[in-house]
Amino acid sequence: MPEIAAYVKHGGAAITPRVVATIVRQIPMWKAEFTQIKSPSHPHLIDQLQFLADAVEDFAEGLDKDLTYTSFVEAVFALTYAHKKVDIIPDFVAKLGHADDSSIVRAALIQNERAFAQYASRHNISWAKITSQA
Repeated sequence: MPEIAAYVKHGGAAITPRVVATIVRQIPMWKAEFTQIKSPSHPHLIDQLQFLADAVEDFAEGLDKDLTYTSFVEAVFALTYAHKKVDIIPDFVAKLGHADDSSIVRAALIQNERAFAQYASRHNISWAKITSQA
């Protein structure tokens, strides 16, 4: 997992305001897309993606100014990665297609657990339902 964590950190560092502006406009469509994920081996992935998408929207729109910038850009990176259909393990590969997406999302959540737990608390979201330990 240290390699995945480093990958997420590196990917987050590459997120620019231009990237954020483009992605924030697409998040409502991505949220709908994420609800269609069929991955029984990663049962928390949809909830985690929805959580990250909400956090990104809230931060970008100024509705939550207490989220750390690092957690924000790493969430943007994780969402962007999960949105791609062809990545390390293409999504269409049976049983394994979302394993890489889940790993990237989990790394973003774990690395920024305190910031996201506080965000969840501020927005009355059950962190236990979202957390990667659930």
